[in-house]
Amino acid sequence: MSEILEKQVFSLPKSLKDVPTHFCPGCHHGIIHRLVAQTIDDLKLQDISICVGSVGCSVFIYDYIDVDTVEAPHGRAPAVATGIKRASPENFVFAYQGDGDLAAIGFSEIVHCANRGERVTIVFVNNTVYGMTGGQMAPTTLLGQKTTTTPYGRSESNEGYPLKMAEMLASLEGTAFSARVAVNNIKNLMKTKKALKKAFMVQLEDLGFGFVEILSACPTNWHLTPLEANMRVEKEMIKYFPLGVYKDKLEDKK
Repeated sequence: MSEILEKQVFSLPKSLKDVPTHFCPGCHHGIIHRLVAQTIDDLKLQDISICVGSVGCSVFIYDYIDVDTVEAPHGRAPAVATGIKRASPENFVFAYQGDGDLAAIGFSEIVHCANRGERVTIVFVNNTVYGMTGGQMAPTTLLGQKTTTTPYGRSESNEGYPLKMAEMLASLEGTAFSARVAVNNIKNLMKTKKALKKAFMVQLEDLGFGFVEILSACPTNWHLTPLEANMRVEKEMIKYFPLGVYKDKLEDKK
């Protein structure tokens, strides 16, 4: 009888806490947390990282990522991150924000942070809805999407069009990296990890502002099963929010 050899091929990232998740079934926040933690580990940043949490489901990053964390007022994560980085430039500073937080009440903060070329990195989770507060319309809510504040569906004539943050921020001079990715399948997971690494690297190389928009599912507020929600990312969200790198000063240096 041949000896069976076991080899561990996957383990918990060092920077990710070994705790039960509280997120809804099918929510993509946990996947994104793992990818952020893996990137921190790969670049050996755990001991010098400071995370800024925002308001919404994204705030709970302090329960999962094992780095020093500051909670910002609603929408103000880029401003808080700016203050921390300027006061402590030797630290790696990143913020983790949702679409309601970043693109609504925090729109001014993110635009001016990017325009100034602040040496911070923003991880932006876009699930097209306010998740924590009951499913209201967000600035990224798709046309026709029903929410608690658009019960008949979002209309361009009443609420305007969904904001495309990755493209918008890429147009600003201070932005060094801007990309949109997704976590709905293995191929996109690999692209997300690559984008996160580049967004981290532009800060480490003092090139400017780094931004990664990640399309994510919210089965609870979409009133879909986890599988249906994952399919919606593929069939609806990516159609309106094209995946890709919109600016990359790391490539420009080559």
